Amino acid sequence: MERRIKLKSKIICFCFFIFSLIYNESLAQGTLEDYQRAEKIKAEAQKVYYAPNSFTWADDGSSFWYSMQTSKGREYWKFEAKSGEKKVMFDHEKLAREISKISGKILKPYELDLNIRSFDPTKNQLVLIFDNAEWQYKIEESILEKIKEIPIRDRGYWGQRRDDRAGDPVNSPDKSQSAFIKDNNIFIKNGDVEKQVTFEGVPGHYYAADIVWSPDNKKLAVLKVRPAEVRKLTLIESAPKNQFQPLLQERDYVKPGDALPIKTPVLLDLEKEVSYAVESALIPEQFSISRISWREDSRAFTFEYNERGHQKYSVIEVNAIQPKARVLINETSKTFIDYSGKYYRKDIADGKEIIWSSERDGWRHLYLIDGNTGNVINQITKGDWVVRNVIHVDEEKRKLIFYGSGLNKDEDPYHLHLCSVNFDGSGMKVLTKENANHTITFSPDYKYYIDTYSRQDLPTVSKLVAFDSKPKDLFTIEKAEVNLLYAAGWKEPEIFHAKGRDSQTDIWGLIIKPTNFDPSKKYPVIEYIYAGPHSSHVPKGFRPNYAGLNEIAELGFIVVQIDGMGTSNRSKAFHDVAWKNLKDAGFPDRIKWLQAAAQTRSYMDIENVGIFGTSAGGQSSAGALIFHNDFYKVAVSSCGCHDNRMDKIWWNEQWMGYPIGSHYEECSNTANASKLQGKLLLIVGELDDNVDPASTLQFADALIKEMKNFDMIFIPGMGHSSGGAYGEKKRRDFFVKNLLGVEPPSWN
Repeated sequence: MERRIKLKSKIICFCFFIFSLIYNESLAQGTLEDYQRAEKIKAEAQKVYYAPNSFTWADDGSSFWYSMQTSKGREYWKFEAKSGEKKVMFDHEKLAREISKISGKILKPYELDLNIRSFDPTKNQLVLIFDNAEWQYKIEESILEKIKEIPIRDRGYWGQRRDDRAGDPVNSPDKSQSAFIKDNNIFIKNGDVEKQVTFEGVPGHYYAADIVWSPDNKKLAVLKVRPAEVRKLTLIESAPKNQFQPLLQERDYVKPGDALPIKTPVLLDLEKEVSYAVESALIPEQFSISRISWREDSRAFTFEYNERGHQKYSVIEVNAIQPKARVLINETSKTFIDYSGKYYRKDIADGKEIIWSSERDGWRHLYLIDGNTGNVINQITKGDWVVRNVIHVDEEKRKLIFYGSGLNKDEDPYHLHLCSVNFDGSGMKVLTKENANHTITFSPDYKYYIDTYSRQDLPTVSKLVAFDSKPKDLFTIEKAEVNLLYAAGWKEPEIFHAKGRDSQTDIWGLIIKPTNFDPSKKYPVIEYIYAGPHSSHVPKGFRPNYAGLNEIAELGFIVVQIDGMGTSNRSKAFHDVAWKNLKDAGFPDRIKWLQAAAQTRSYMDIENVGIFGTSAGGQSSAGALIFHNDFYKVAVSSCGCHDNRMDKIWWNEQWMGYPIGSHYEECSNTANASKLQGKLLLIVGELDDNVDPASTLQFADALIKEMKNFDMIFIPGMGHSSGGAYGEKKRRDFFVKNLLGVEPPSWN
């Protein structure tokens, strides 16, 4: 009897042991199965069909064309605006065959990625670009003919500083004369006769080739330049493809605080042989002089002056009749003027009026300016919302069409809506009604527009609308088919908002769960961060697996993305948090948002939070373990700017200001390396010419000197990147190991 009891007890224990194994396996996270499921969701996320994201109208406005993914692959379609008839644009197999003959490459009919330059619906033919040439394709005859070769141009490096004196001769409007640079001065050629116009240009203070003729052919607006030394970024390519030994590369790379060229606008009256240089007192500490433009009657030209530090931006007019310069518009700010993201100017009736974008009342709005006095005639738009982009200005009807956001208080304040308003501020209308983010494509005559709308949790719909005083829906063009996506277990992100640091402002973000989500489990949280003040960054349209975030969630995490204070597209005060304070990165808002989310979501383990990001996000993710390591425990930082003095001038001085001060060091990860706590992985490519890779290496050097433990991957041959496929694998493994406490599956 006793033996039976013991045997029974052993059987029960054994069964319990087996059950425990099965139960624990079902709760496991970071397993090989999870990794495999992540790869599967990456493929399944591509199965969104009938969701075109761009449309191109024919010149006559009668039809438009678009491409989209279908179950076959990529297909090209055309749509007749009046009838609503739509059909495949051409026989994909025939066109693939013709291109394959010419290019010598075997192309699959439903994998064509075409650069369609134009489409003529009357002749039923289109113009394509491929093989460095322009081709005409007659659709009915299936005939592909070369129109012309397209010369290959070296676009150079994005930050390259060119010689201002280099440039082709500039013809006068009537083509009777040309102006050009020779021996640092300006010359005019009339027929075979050359005439020197300026004489004081020398190598260290010369005239630039950016010459602008007046419409009456009698005057020139030019720039006289005192150049500055250009800093060079030096990179070593360790494993070049074309040789065994390393290669040294060099880029122009101006950094915060560096000297900049001084440019002086000059009026040259060719008839009167008079010159006038704008007084330096009007443009004393310049970041840039730009947008030289003549009035149509040649009475004056204007240019724009961006003062260094970006707290003053002016439109200046130079009178060409009685030479004198005056400030027309003088935009000022105690923090920064977002010249790179919120600039808008439209001159009306040859400068009689100017439509101007400003945040002077605390929100980005449009103003009607008197072009003679520079005074505000009236504020065109107003309210606690934002003008995002001007689409069209109808001077005849004195009406503006634009994108606005934050207009509907019951929806996401970042959603773009189509709006219209009269120049005097009357007749303000929100033309799109759906609670979604809208992208609008107008026909050339503005009789129709295509409205494509979606949310992160609402698949894309495209419809054709007749544009009138009351827009009228005409046809549904396409509606996204997502059955296969949902069948694969994909779940749309949860849109969540909570109060920020001030307990008043709503902070918006996303919560992404794995497909095998179990609310009874505890999931570590990973935040994907990009807090660059030049924009807002949480996607607002339907984008399954955006930035691969769903793949990361599959490994056993809750993944979030948030737009905290300091990012753009909200109020000026919301944006100003970033000024001289990039280390802030909205972290006080992000932490409150996560805490609020976790209050009603017990599955979110906010005692176990990781973070990753690239570029500015690389700076912020590493900064989380320096400035907020009581909350964030693990970080992966890719090609970060760890000290803003090491990065490109325009982006960093835009937000951190000029001159360079102690605030740059206060925001530096490198200078504050001693504060690092938690697990950190640094990733950087040796050929990063966007953010100087030395910034990451200097940060690593500081961490080593502080005897801080961290991991680092230095990738040969890679530029500005999150690390490519290798970096992505290492990032996932780093989180699995340090947040889940699980040894990742072996790669080998």
